Order: sequence, then C-alpha cells, then structure tokens
Amino acid sequence: MQLNLSNILKHGETIAVAVSGGCDSMVLLDYLRSNADLYAITVIAINVEHGIRGESSVADTNFVKDYCAKHSIQLLTYSVDSLKKAKQDKISVEQSARILRYECFADAISTGKCDKVATAHHADDNTESVLFNVFRGTGLGGLKGIKKEREDKIIRPFLTVDRAQIENYALEHSIPYVTDQTNLSDDYTRNAIRLNVIPKIKEIFPSLNKSLNRLTDVATQDDEFIWSIAINQVSEQNGVIKIALPNHPAVISRAVIRALNMLGVEKDWEKTHIDSVINLSNLENGSKLNLLGQITAIKEYDSIAFYRKRLLETEFVPFSLGSVPFNGVNLQISVIENSNIDLCDGFYADLNKIPENAVIRTKKNGDLFTKFGGGTKSLGDYLTDKKVPQRLRDNLPLLAVDNTVLAIFGIAISDKIKVDKTSKTIIKLS
Repeated sequence: MQLNLSNILKHGETIAVAVSGGCDSMVLLDYLRSNADLYAITVIAINVEHGIRGESSVADTNFVKDYCAKHSIQLLTYSVDSLKKAKQDKISVEQSARILRYECFADAISTGKCDKVATAHHADDNTESVLFNVFRGTGLGGLKGIKKEREDKIIRPFLTVDRAQIENYALEHSIPYVTDQTNLSDDYTRNAIRLNVIPKIKEIFPSLNKSLNRLTDVATQDDEFIWSIAINQVSEQNGVIKIALPNHPAVISRAVIRALNMLGVEKDWEKTHIDSVINLSNLENGSKLNLLGQITAIKEYDSIAFYRKRLLETEFVPFSLGSVPFNGVNLQISVIENSNIDLCDGFYADLNKIPENAVIRTKKNGDLFTKFGGGTKSLGDYLTDKKVPQRLRDNLPLLAVDNTVLAIFGIAISDKIKVDKTSKTIIKLS
C-alpha cells in the first residue's frame, strides 16, 4: 500500500498520529513511521483517554503506551471526562468525546509539540459520515463528507483507503491492536449505520465507497463555488455587516453564516436562523428580526444588515455651543464668523431661532420635522424619504423642542431655523 500524501505532508513536519489502539490508528502509525524518510517527516503518537469505558478504556491507553515505549515512539497523552461534559452541556457522549478529543489535538499543535495531527479516518468512515448526514436531511455541505485536510491542521491520510485494505495491512505486517467493544454495539447511531445499513447497501452497490467519494468531490466543488459567490456579497462598515440583495437562497444562506461569524457567532446558529433571514429578504423595507447573540437583522432596501444594537447612555442634554458629547459621538456646534458661507455646503442654522429650552436627544413618538423649503411631516416619514436605515434612526442625535425637531445631525436642518438675510449669528452643526 503506497499513498500519494505530498499534498498534506510537508518536508520537516512533525506529525502526531492519533492512536486509540484500534486497528485503523495502529496501521496509520505503522505506515507513516515506515515511510517517514520517504515523506521527510517525524512521526510521534497522541492518545486521548476519554473516560467512557472505565477500566477497558484505561487498558487501551496502556496498550498504546506499551507499544510506543517498545518501539521508541514519542507519545503525547491526554485524559478527559467525556461523561461529565456530556451531562453539563446536555449533548451526546459521542459528541462530547469528539469535542474534547479535538481540543487535545489543538493543544498539541498550539503548544508546538507537533505541526499536524493525523487521524485514521478512511473511505468507509467517509461513506458512513455522508449517509449519516443524508439521513439527518443535510444540505450540500453535509455531502462533502470528511475533509482530507482541515484548516486546524488535522489531516486524514487514509481517506481514500478502504477498511478492508487497512485490515489486510495489519495482517500482513503483524500489527497488534485492540478492539473497542463500543464499535461492535449499535447503541450509537453511527455504529448502527456502520453495522446494519452499509453492509446491506454494499450487497447492491459493492463500489459504494468509490461512488460516495465521487459525490463528496462534486459536492465540495459546488459548495466552494457557491461560497465564493456568497462571501463577495458580504461587506462590513463600522461594525455593521451587510448582505447584498436580491440573491439566491443558496447564496443568502451561506452569506448569513459568514455575517454571523464576522459578528462573533461561530457555532450556535441553527438552520431556523438562516431560514428566517431568507424569509426576511422577501419582506418590505424596514422589516427586522432578532437573532441569537443580541444580533438584529433588518431589511434595508437592497441589502440585509446585521448589527448588535448599541445601548444609549444619555436620554438628552441641553443645547449648547462647543463640543457636546452624546452617546459615543462628539457633536460640534460652532459659531461661524464668515458671512460669505455657502449654505448648500454644510449644516448651518440661525442661533437666534433656536429656543432656550432646546435639547439634544434621540427620536421619540410624535416627532415632527419641517423640511428645508417648507412642508411638515412625521420624522419617521421624512427619514423614510431620505432612505435612512431603520437601525440608525434610534441613535440619531436630534436638536428638538418638545415634539418639534429642528435639526437632524448629519442629515438635515429644519426650515424653522434656517439661515436667511436677517440672520445675525450663524452656527454650524456637525
């Protein structure tokens, strides 16, 4: 058995083989050690005792320790409590063990003990994984199966090798191994698929592994293509993530995942969140929904914006000249000495037209605004006409008296305080 692994093994790397003591991992350890010079790598072993099968699990770890000691193989050992984590996080023991196992792998890599961790996943495992995802109602991503090389430096050198080839290798090279009794029980979903479902399918389709390998290759290419489109539809500005519309649901679904990731949500999203955003894309402008992690999604004309709502610290402050701090921004209200200013180039107002009880605040129900040149309407309608996104409206600094808005900082000056020929003191709002 000779494999082309030049795409995942680099000269000079230290590869830690994840060894449980089972046939697959023991063969992988032997194969890489036997070919270490060919690939110009250093091979060590890593073992994680999951705390699931009591003395049997400890015995397997001791088997690995003895084997590595006998063959002068450096061994990294970890011990975790999968049952405790499963109970605390309310997840299956299988899932708990996997999470803890990969945390150990990440530790070995991040602490410089190795460059990559090689696991013994093989072609039959890939078949099992794809079928498991199909039965769960997976999307295209689930058909991609097991990755040969992951971004976190986990590699699977045996992914194109059948289990039968591995067992034959163990027999031919007299490689000892232990049998994990849980692999013979169909109490676990994946085991049930492995023991009961796959053998029946192979009676009809003997080349099942090769067929599903082709499927995963096609699915991977298609999924990566759609992702490349989706990522280009996502943009960020000032902490707000936007997805361009209109778009195909397949693009939106991936863009939503990208947007949530950019806002710090890596794993807790569910398909219902994605579906709700796809539905939002078909609703009217201003429609919004609350997602996980205090994130809001809102339809804004030709996009969907994702943001974390900023809590306002100040209800209002009295109007005054100078620099006025207000909810995280500094408003500048300054007297203009030059009488030859261009009123079309800036936000200028007549200071004498501003009542003494004017305040700077955010919007409230019943606000009215008289636009420049005349015509009074509700503030909400005016902001809609100006296409100001809904997510910005609650935070806009306003100059107001009672329910009369005299200025919207950065957007407009009311006709009520406009500069005219009689104006003696002109101020600029910025």
